[in-house]
Amino acid sequence: MLLLIAVLGLYITGYGYILKGIWVVYLHGHTTAYIDDFKFFETEEIPASTIPQPWPIHKMYNTVEPTQALSEINDTLGTIAFLVIKNDSIWFEKYFDGFGKNSQTNSFSMAKSITSALLGKAINDGYIKSLEQPVGDFYPQFSGTDMTVGDLSSMASGLNWDESYFNPFGMTAQAYYDDDLAEIILKLKVVDTPGKKFTYLSGNTELLAMVIQKAAKKQLAAYLYESFWQPMGAENSALWQIDDEENRLVKAYCCIGSNARDFARFGKLYKDYGKWNGEQILDSAFVAKSITPRFSDSPEYGYGFWLSDFLDKKIFVMRGILGQYVIVIPEDDLIIVRLGHQRGNKTGMPFSSDFYVYVDEVYKMLGQNQ
Repeated sequence: MLLLIAVLGLYITGYGYILKGIWVVYLHGHTTAYIDDFKFFETEEIPASTIPQPWPIHKMYNTVEPTQALSEINDTLGTIAFLVIKNDSIWFEKYFDGFGKNSQTNSFSMAKSITSALLGKAINDGYIKSLEQPVGDFYPQFSGTDMTVGDLSSMASGLNWDESYFNPFGMTAQAYYDDDLAEIILKLKVVDTPGKKFTYLSGNTELLAMVIQKAAKKQLAAYLYESFWQPMGAENSALWQIDDEENRLVKAYCCIGSNARDFARFGKLYKDYGKWNGEQILDSAFVAKSITPRFSDSPEYGYGFWLSDFLDKKIFVMRGILGQYVIVIPEDDLIIVRLGHQRGNKTGMPFSSDFYVYVDEVYKMLGQNQ
């Protein structure tokens, strides 16, 4: 009886989504979101490209063993895919825990970088005027706020989104498990001056996705397919979680199910300033701006991409909460992809400890190949 009253109470107070969270997470042996939880959500399919372009295999493919430190961290943190692409060829790759090169696994917040790329494409296509176009042009709720689409991409919106991952009553949990994502987003308010400082908020990316979809008059998954998945020759289909079967709004701040090889294509695209095999499919100026800090006091972020100067390298990164990474170091024509179950410890720096180990140990491996 008490259980029934508790369940009814959750639904009456608008927290019924918590029951789905309990079912998806705790009743399947987990304590938080996990890399293959997309099987419990409705999804949109992004088909494999009809012109598949397999990655070339490097002449030194898998001839160098991972360092002890890399092997240890991969084991400790539950890495399921580790891929190194050197000079646009696969130099090293290894899969674990029953996953393989075609396995779908959750991108988590790497999807934010992909959504930002779709913003660049929407500007290219004339659906959106520029990074400076007001969000209020698309959603009148935000008219007069001075918030722009560029503010959403660069995490400078001033919105009152609560970026709390472990509060079951918070916005992030509700967005992940509830069935009307747009309703949550359109209730947000601008409480700080937009365009002034970096504050990482998943709600920014979701609102950006809604703007792109409204401007382009296309479902975002379909726009991703025609803009990038098809021309870049993705070898496998992907899945993008949606809020429910009726609304079909993608969770743009997270939740693209794909594999290391296909995620890596976005690293190559941005490394080559929007050019793919000779064809300019994304504006080079937009790419350059995306991988440059917008704010001098927040050098760790540009527009949709994380940034680092580790080892005195200019590095840009797609990253997800459980240690999903596409790490790109253009000066050495190097892309590192890591997917897995956990990330390292917080460090007080922009990245958790595992990021620095992955980069450092790959350079040690490459040094053995000189």
